[in-house]
Amino acid sequence: MPLLRRRLSIPHAGTVAATVAGPFATATLVRRSKKRDAVLFAQQMWAFVMIHELPYDDPEALRRRLKVRYPIRIDRAIGRGTLPNTRLQKALMRPGDAVSPLDRALSFTHWAWFFEPHSSLVFILARDHPGFVRAARQMALCFDLGCLVYALVPTAPPWWAAENGYTGDDEVQRRMVEVGEQVWGRAWEPLFNGVDGNPWAAMPSLHFGASVLAAILLTESDPRAGAVGWTYAGLLGFALVYLGEHYVADLLAGLGLVAVVRAFDPHAEPLAGTVSRAVQRLERVAN
Repeated sequence: MPLLRRRLSIPHAGTVAATVAGPFATATLVRRSKKRDAVLFAQQMWAFVMIHELPYDDPEALRRRLKVRYPIRIDRAIGRGTLPNTRLQKALMRPGDAVSPLDRALSFTHWAWFFEPHSSLVFILARDHPGFVRAARQMALCFDLGCLVYALVPTAPPWWAAENGYTGDDEVQRRMVEVGEQVWGRAWEPLFNGVDGNPWAAMPSLHFGASVLAAILLTESDPRAGAVGWTYAGLLGFALVYLGEHYVADLLAGLGLVAVVRAFDPHAEPLAGTVSRAVQRLERVAN
């Protein structure tokens, strides 16, 4: 249903219901195992991807609600009159806008994010860490709350604002695109279009928020893995601003989202336990 929603004009409510039903169906029909747990979280992320794209199914309607200026004002205050994106690009870009080794390294750092939060959970699951259920619940909640904000407050990223004349003298380039065209050649366009389903889903930065949450969860499982996670999160935050993908305000909002998830999780745990026990009863009947 999610893949056919545009062709068949499926209402958004139907698409949401279909994606949400997937994990419950798997949990009912398939016996508990590590593999099933991994599949459940993959289905949760599939639901996130599909649902966060839904508002952009009608770009014109979404454009009428799009917020562009407020993060610019916040970041100009942070950058003392100039966007931090602009400051970093002016300081570090090669003359003539040529792609540099730094551009490539930071772009690959950004692309690695599509695996990093999920790999962190796989690491925790593989270690038989008792905190896996809690870790997966928090990561899922982080993505789902971020998705809700994207739908309620669609916000343009800095590269889009600059391309459309909102940033004035503060030029911001989307450096990742130039790197992608050089590195991936003809494969770049289908790759890029496959992961950029909603360009106006920028606030908060789930890239940064999820990487910070992954670092926290890894630290609780293994401090050495946590050190790797924190190093990656810091490097990614720098990359997102330099590459023009996010404002500093987006990153701060991502941190705020993580704080909300961590504070809310103890209150969500009883409800999650009730739902889990109900699904387990269905699982015993089905099997």
